[in-house]
Amino acid sequence: MYNPERVPTMENSRQIMNRLLRAGGTHFDGFRSGEHFLSPEEVLSVLRPMVSDERKVRIDSIIAERTYAIAPVVEGLVNTGNVSAVMRTSEGLGFQPFHVIRNEAKFKKSIRTSQGAHKWLDVEIWDDAPQCTTVLKERGYQIVVTHLDDAAKPLSDIDLTIPTALVFGNEKFGVSEAMLAAADYTAILPSPGFVQSYNISVAAAMSLFAAHDQRVKQFGRNGDLDTAEQERLRADFYMRTVNHSKDILKRHLGLL
Repeated sequence: MYNPERVPTMENSRQIMNRLLRAGGTHFDGFRSGEHFLSPEEVLSVLRPMVSDERKVRIDSIIAERTYAIAPVVEGLVNTGNVSAVMRTSEGLGFQPFHVIRNEAKFKKSIRTSQGAHKWLDVEIWDDAPQCTTVLKERGYQIVVTHLDDAAKPLSDIDLTIPTALVFGNEKFGVSEAMLAAADYTAILPSPGFVQSYNISVAAAMSLFAAHDQRVKQFGRNGDLDTAEQERLRADFYMRTVNHSKDILKRHLGLL
């Protein structure tokens, strides 16, 4: 017999996107609870015994290939599946930062998910392009926008071995005028077939792999974090690995 109380409530697309973004990590610099603080080194000291040796080896191998030199940026994407797909590619290739510019996007649901990639990234959310690009330039990134115009260069002709924000725009309308105004370069992907453009998730995958490929050819590897950055990220990943890690750290501080 039909029982409406047993039918699960379906999230709308905005709820799905908000949940996805909330679950993402931020730039971790230690654990805070009120006025109390534990440094990454202290977090590691508390949580290390609770992480299996196998998991430690896996986390270390991942951190060794992490970099902040490439910052993927998605602007105004409306399909939750596309955002998830770009996140998965970014995480899979070792690019730690991830920027989302909301604009006034009305999100559409998709069955595709990030497969948990979002929680291993440093996700920053911005209201508009100027807010995001100002910070990116202050951090030393060049801004490369995938966009077809008269000035566009093949992506392979742009140096992606220096700090670069790779920007991917709305599925239908592309990037905003404000983003184009801030761009150091506009770039195009090779398209020798009849199709003149790619799905945004495919374009992002091709672009991010090109950046990874350039970095490996230039430096021999993608990862470039110094010891302190690796320790900071290791503490972050341990927190995300250990169940109820926040409660454990609060108990260590005598707060529970």
